[in-house]
Amino acid sequence: MTDAAVLPTVLVVAVALVDVDGRVLIAKRPEGKKLAGLWEFPGGKVEPGERPEAALIRELHEELGIDVNEACLAPFVFASHAYDSFHLLMPLYLCRRWNGVVTAREHDALAWVKPNRLSDYPMPPADEPLVAWLRDLL
Repeated sequence: MTDAAVLPTVLVVAVALVDVDGRVLIAKRPEGKKLAGLWEFPGGKVEPGERPEAALIRELHEELGIDVNEACLAPFVFASHAYDSFHLLMPLYLCRRWNGVVTAREHDALAWVKPNRLSDYPMPPADEPLVAWLRDLL
């Protein structure tokens, strides 16, 4: 058995919000958090007993001040990445419709970025492989 096999798995959900111009929203992790200063797709941890879609709807309201209908969340691709102390499993959803104005409530900054420019922004290791999927399929 390898070291990676004994790491606890953490389920985190994320979303690629896509605006009418085909740009994707990314958020800059705030100072004081792990991986501060890196850009990520909005989302967060799934709480015990919580469905991934419900967690994402909750996180989007908390982090960005927007309301999303579950029917507007389309499962897209997932990331699986071993960090030092845990293994991250992160489904990425696409969402093109939401209510409210996107506001940075928990991040240092937000950016709407064309998919072919996402690689210009430094991201956590788990987020990086998702960029190619977005670039190729959006």
